[in-house]
Amino acid sequence: MFGWRRAPKQPAVAGTVAPGVGAAANEAVADGARARRRSDPERMLRRLEWTVLRRLDGLLQGDYRTLFRGFGLDLADLREYQLHDDVRYIDWNVTARLSVPHVREFQEDREVAAWFLLDLSASVDFGSGDVRKRMLSTELVAVLARLFTRYGNRIGAVLHAEGVDEVIPARNGRRHVLHVLDRIGLVAAPPRRAAGQLTDLSQLLAFAQPVIKRRSVVFVVSDFISAPGWGRRLAQLARRHEVVAVRLYDPLEVELPDLGLIVMQDAETGEQLTVDTHDRAFRRRFAEAAGRREAELRAGLAEAGVDCLELATDEPLDAALLRFTQLRKRRSQLASGGVPAIVARRQWR
Repeated sequence: MFGWRRAPKQPAVAGTVAPGVGAAANEAVADGARARRRSDPERMLRRLEWTVLRRLDGLLQGDYRTLFRGFGLDLADLREYQLHDDVRYIDWNVTARLSVPHVREFQEDREVAAWFLLDLSASVDFGSGDVRKRMLSTELVAVLARLFTRYGNRIGAVLHAEGVDEVIPARNGRRHVLHVLDRIGLVAAPPRRAAGQLTDLSQLLAFAQPVIKRRSVVFVVSDFISAPGWGRRLAQLARRHEVVAVRLYDPLEVELPDLGLIVMQDAETGEQLTVDTHDRAFRRRFAEAAGRREAELRAGLAEAGVDCLELATDEPLDAALLRFTQLRKRRSQLASGGVPAIVARRQWR
């Protein structure tokens, strides 16, 4: 996937370089210092707890179960089947005896295990503004992991860059969240790939199936710039677990503005291409290609039967998570196996 990033103009940091080195060096030092501040797990988690989590607590009024629910295992009651009930819960023995369809109701298990399957390939390092997709992915994990662990639930992670790099077993507690964030920050970008090669997301999904033994909420966090074939693996994972696909994207991956001549570089292979964005026909073809890619993504997610949350690099994280609450409510309404919900900031093309 070709990406382009215009360097943001930042004020020079006094005393960071020797006189006469130039503004470009000062900007590079400032960017590095800002990146270190954002990537420090303790600092980042504290910032998110005071901003995103506090706002979510106010809007949800402490009802964390709006976001996720446990998986009930204990039979609580039997009742007559009603329209839109999940047919998987029909008790066929009782139905045969009474000649009226009955469904089983379960007492919900409040404990929930959450797993994060993280795509940390080179394409996730792209961002046209101050926030890159990788940083957005890390902050999302921090907020959701803290929401889970505050109520005694466990979280785990599988990190994927050049193949599966690390598996972090599911545990609870704030210290474990910091450990997960630290391990994410230590995963280096993979080496350049040969021309035509793409990240294979199906490797991550296939690896996770035997790792996640207990039924869990699974977040697949990726930009889904991948070799084809991941849809079948995602569907297999969704048969056992509650799966939410979190699609990371940058506005420049959807539509190019008129910027004149620019150099675009493939984040996976390093291949460079000079293009004229002043050409309206080129911008139209770019938008059409992006639309086809999104249509294929939408079809793959729908076929797998999973919900999708879109996360943009130019959007506040708390706004996206509030949409996530809508997604969960919608998912409960569609528990009978209907069309999966797609909650996005914008309409699919």
